Amino acid sequence: MRYSKTILKSILLSTTIFWTVIFSEDFDTNMLFWAFISMIPITLCCSLTIMFTISPWFYINAKVKPQDVYKRYFPYYAIICFSICVYAIWKNNFDIYAISFFSSACLTLMQTWNWLVTDNQASQLINK
Repeated sequence: MRYSKTILKSILLSTTIFWTVIFSEDFDTNMLFWAFISMIPITLCCSLTIMFTISPWFYINAKVKPQDVYKRYFPYYAIICFSICVYAIWKNNFDIYAISFFSSACLTLMQTWNWLVTDNQASQLINK
C-alpha cells in the first residue's frame, strides 16, 4: 500500500477542512501565518492516526483483499470515530476550534479509508 501518498492527501484535506471552518467563523489575515504553521501538528496527527488506527487493519488481514477489509471493518470504525468526535465536540460546548478539529479529523479519517482501498485497486490493475 502507498501510505505516503495517502498521508499527504490526508494532511492537505485535514488542513483545508480545519481552516475553512475557522475562517468561516472569524477571518483575519493575520491567521494565514498560523495556517501554514499548523501543518506541522496536523502532519503529526494525521500520520500517527493513520499508522496506528487504520493501517493495522490492513496488516493484520494481509492475506485478504483490501476491499474485503474495508467492507468488514470500516463501518464499525466509522461509527466509533464519529461517536468520539461528536462527543468531544459536545464536551467542548461546541467551541469553533473543537468543531474544526474534530470534524476535520473525522472526515479525513473516513476519506483516508477510501483512498487506501481505491489506490490499492488502481495499483493492482496497473500491475496486471
